Amino acid sequence: MTTTTTTTTTTTTQEPTPSHPTLIQVNRSPIPFASGAYSLVSAPAGSLLCKITGTTPSKKAYTSVQTGRDSHIELNSDLVYCNHSCDPTVNFDMDKMEVRVVDDRDLKAGDPLTFFYPSTEWEMDQPFECTCGSGEKCKGRIDGAKNLSTEVLGEYWLNPHIAEMVAEREAGRK
Repeated sequence: MTTTTTTTTTTTTQEPTPSHPTLIQVNRSPIPFASGAYSLVSAPAGSLLCKITGTTPSKKAYTSVQTGRDSHIELNSDLVYCNHSCDPTVNFDMDKMEVRVVDDRDLKAGDPLTFFYPSTEWEMDQPFECTCGSGEKCKGRIDGAKNLSTEVLGEYWLNPHIAEMVAEREAGRK
């Protein structure tokens, strides 16, 4: 008599520990680039949402954030799920290493946490067609500040390294 034994292995995927459990809800999607971060708090316009900590130096990559002319970091936190929008809810201030609510409107609990990628990025590692849904405000192709006009960039808060490179570009045109 032969006995057959079947072994079943169950794999469970454990979500990483949230980095900002009182501030950010991450909604993960199985669809590539469809996950997002949402605010768990309401905050007034211009206020500090959180400090940017726990970062590591990086090369330019689709997950990195530019911090200077030639420097990038990996966020290593739930902040990496803050998506792009042409009508952003927050600014990533890489000079002060903080995330602030935009100056023109309050942040409400449940709002998506989004920032204008060209405010930190001169050239995107992976340019994309924007699907932010901000209507006439949408800029279409997002490939960094380098290819946006000074007029368009003037609609947004910019990190000092981006403002400096824009000024250099404009000075070269004179």
